Amino acid sequence: MSNPVINLSRKFELFSERWAPKVIAEMNDYQFKLVRIQGDFMWHDHPETDETFVVLEGRLRIDYPDGSVELGAGEMHIVPKGVRHKPSAAEEVKLLLIEPRGVLNTGHEEGPRTAQSDVWI
Repeated sequence: MSNPVINLSRKFELFSERWAPKVIAEMNDYQFKLVRIQGDFMWHDHPETDETFVVLEGRLRIDYPDGSVELGAGEMHIVPKGVRHKPSAAEEVKLLLIEPRGVLNTGHEEGPRTAQSDVWI
């Protein structure tokens, strides 16, 4: 069988840097990415695609121009395409992101938190 079981905890043990999504699987044109975050990200959007956040550990806040949502472990939220948002976390959060292959974590913005796309672990 060429499709192994993926252990999320073991994958998180392979990296410690924050704000640098790591691809762990693909399904059709979508990638499943693990990421550690803490602190504030930057305001950005993804004009061509929705973005799914699944909180595995910790508490995540996603700010929008007109409000915010807060998610805890086991909760998920979809940011609609083209909507400006800014993720943040007071303590470290472990996330699963689901988005199309090649999506830059900062959308079309460039900044100090822009990570290389398509990095597999």
